[in-house]
Amino acid sequence: MALSSLKAAGLLATGHTTAEIHPALTPQPGDVVVTKQRVSAFTGTNLDVILRSNNIDMLLLTGILTQGVVLSTVRHASDMDYRAVVVADGCSDRDPEVQRVLMEKIFPFQARVATVEEVIGALP
Repeated sequence: MALSSLKAAGLLATGHTTAEIHPALTPQPGDVVVTKQRVSAFTGTNLDVILRSNNIDMLLLTGILTQGVVLSTVRHASDMDYRAVVVADGCSDRDPEVQRVLMEKIFPFQARVATVEEVIGALP
C-alpha cells in the first residue's frame, strides 16, 4: 500500500518516518517510553506498572482517532481507577460528529473533558 493510501486510510506503519516522534518531543535520557501494542495504551504494555510505581493517578489523554485509541484508553483507565482528563482540542477523529458525541456525551461519564488552555491554566 502506498504512503498516500496509508495516510488516506489513517494508518501508519511503525518505524515509518511519518510515525516517528517529532524532534521537539524526542525522549530525553531518563524519559520512559512506552510502545503501544493495542488500541488501549494499557493493553500489552507495562504502562500501569510505570504509572503506579511513580504514584501517578491522573492522566492527560490526547491523540488521533478519538473513537478508537482515546476511547479505549479512557475506558481502560477508568476501570483501573485512574483520574482521566481528555484534552478535547488535543484529540481528533475522522468523523466530526463522532468527535462531538464522545466529548459531549460519552467521555464526561468517565473523565473530565478540558481544553489545552484549561489544562495549562491548572498547572502549578
